[in-house]
Amino acid sequence: MKPEYRKKKLEEQIRNLIFEALRRLKEPEVENFKDFVVVSRVELSKDKRYADIFISYIGNSEMREKAVKFMKDRKGYFRTFVAKNTRLYVAPEIRFYEDKGIETSIRINKLLDEISSKKHEKESDN
Repeated sequence: MKPEYRKKKLEEQIRNLIFEALRRLKEPEVENFKDFVVVSRVELSKDKRYADIFISYIGNSEMREKAVKFMKDRKGYFRTFVAKNTRLYVAPEIRFYEDKGIETSIRINKLLDEISSKKHEKESDN
């Protein structure tokens, strides 16, 4: 198996495990936002010691920051869950980051729609 393929497969497995661990949490704080949290991607370091997990939140940026902070505070729980459910010699250290990619793509699509509507208005005026 090629190393790149194995790394991508591990990243996808870790992404699914983080999502599952979040679903299993029974804390009252997480009940408010766990349905809106998206684990958008995982980047595993070459030596597989670090897993950078990018979190996005469907909603406002304030709640996204709270969700990322909540997950950072419980990163030991997530690392333990990953360790128990993977066949790695050492569980990677988990680092959570805010992913603004979804919001950026929505904003770009809105701008493109505005440009095309303005273009159609100019064409209809001529």
